[in-house]
Amino acid sequence: MIRLCLDTSGYSRLMRGHAPLQTLLEHADEVCIPATALGELYAGFHAGLRAAENVALLAQFRRQPGVSVIDTTDNVAERYGALVATLRRHGTPIPTNDIWIAAAALENGGRIVAYDEHFAHVPGLIVEAP
Repeated sequence: MIRLCLDTSGYSRLMRGHAPLQTLLEHADEVCIPATALGELYAGFHAGLRAAENVALLAQFRRQPGVSVIDTTDNVAERYGALVATLRRHGTPIPTNDIWIAAAALENGGRIVAYDEHFAHVPGLIVEAP
């Protein structure tokens, strides 16, 4: 089973029609969006000029079969805390929201689709960036 977790940068690239990413997602059994990534997307939408259109496109994407949201659970929070400590020890901190997104992806056994290089610092995280 192929489960992919879509980061904010992945969703943005998908909406711009990035063909290699579209192909990757077509072969996935499940596409998950961490709740933190949803928050980042909504923040970007509401700061822009096409908020209603972008919110509608996201809703349409979320209604597709196999697309789900990863909630921030106690297990995700515990993994977040461990990741923060590990990244600090290694001297490789990354943005807070991206640690939450990585924790959600790791907790749910999925690979992350992201175009931010700092995800490579997260131990055990498989990053897909076609």
